[in-house]
Amino acid sequence: MFSWFQALSRTRRQLADAVSRLFQRGAKPDAETLEELEASLILADVPPKMAARFRADLEKGGWEGTQDPRERLRSLLISTLGECPPFDWPRREPVLCIMIVGINGSGKTTTCAKLAHMAKRQGLRPLLGAADTFRAAGSDQLRLWADRIGCEVVVGRTGSDAAATAFDALAAAEARGCNVAIIDTAGRMHTKAPLMEELGKIRRSLAKRLPEAPHEIWMVLDATLGQNALAQARLFHEIVPLTGAILAKLDGSAKGGFVFGIAAELGVPIRYVGLGEGPDDLAVFDPSAFVDALLGLEASIREPHHAGRPDIR
Repeated sequence: MFSWFQALSRTRRQLADAVSRLFQRGAKPDAETLEELEASLILADVPPKMAARFRADLEKGGWEGTQDPRERLRSLLISTLGECPPFDWPRREPVLCIMIVGINGSGKTTTCAKLAHMAKRQGLRPLLGAADTFRAAGSDQLRLWADRIGCEVVVGRTGSDAAATAFDALAAAEARGCNVAIIDTAGRMHTKAPLMEELGKIRRSLAKRLPEAPHEIWMVLDATLGQNALAQARLFHEIVPLTGAILAKLDGSAKGGFVFGIAAELGVPIRYVGLGEGPDDLAVFDPSAFVDALLGLEASIREPHHAGRPDIR
């Protein structure tokens, strides 16, 4: 399992030189250092307006004597991420319904399986619903995962109505005594209006079966896409109100700074992070550990709190 420090190594390289100069204790950062820091933050895909705001705050000063520049920047970054409390997997009656969305190839299906295993470790009985009816491979993949982790699954026929499959999956969860339904939707490009509109149809179908469902709508984001992932999340959020984000492939990204845009612009909490390829690669998002790893503060790194260690091979 990767640590936060290892997982953010590629993004951290974008900041290394500027941050090392800024982090000379006792030294007031000069204009050149702050300009380099702002440029480095932008290269790491921190939104430009946000990077400029960080620079202005450090340039303004007023914190000398109580904080050095390192601690001030750390505080700014952590406060920008806001509160990201761990999801407590509530025992909602009759069924907790979680809808998973995202673009093609973001890692939704694997994430659904890891979430189902996580629910089992919380003492819940999950059901996986394969509402990805565009690809036979997608449904087959989810069925295989369900067999491996030992949970119920409902799979729609290829080409069938995705909203109807989601409805049937939620109904099956109730009928089979499951108390969590995780609905995997087809990957879709955020620029394709008809496909995006189908998400609204799936959401309405779930609500017909169970008022207030889906209770959670989480988007799986490919962290290697940086600001493009933020643009995708923005459009998905307009169609279906997101209640959380899951970051996949963070360990392979040099653009981890986009995470600050997700938190600040959309106000969507980051629930979990993929930190490697191993079977236990889903960790609860920890803002402090994320920022410490981003800035290279290895001494204060805390290992991520794992939300269960799935024995998935």
